[in-house]
Amino acid sequence: MSSVTVYTKNGCPKCDMTKNVLNGEGIEFETFNVEENEKAYDFVVNTLGLREMPVVVVEGQEPFTGFQPDKLQALKK
Repeated sequence: MSSVTVYTKNGCPKCDMTKNVLNGEGIEFETFNVEENEKAYDFVVNTLGLREMPVVVVEGQEPFTGFQPDKLQALKK
């Protein structure tokens, strides 16, 4: 399975729902809070050019933002 990284921020319901789906599907992922990690913030905003959280980065795929359960569940396949 490809590595999965979820970039989140504090008080973000879509971030929590995204992590809940990944946990429920048994998909391992790493998480970084862009409000607490300056390198993560710099990567998401300046490298990826994204501002909406969560940002889900899957090795070998285009990053996506927001709560997208279909895309999350497809990671299990």
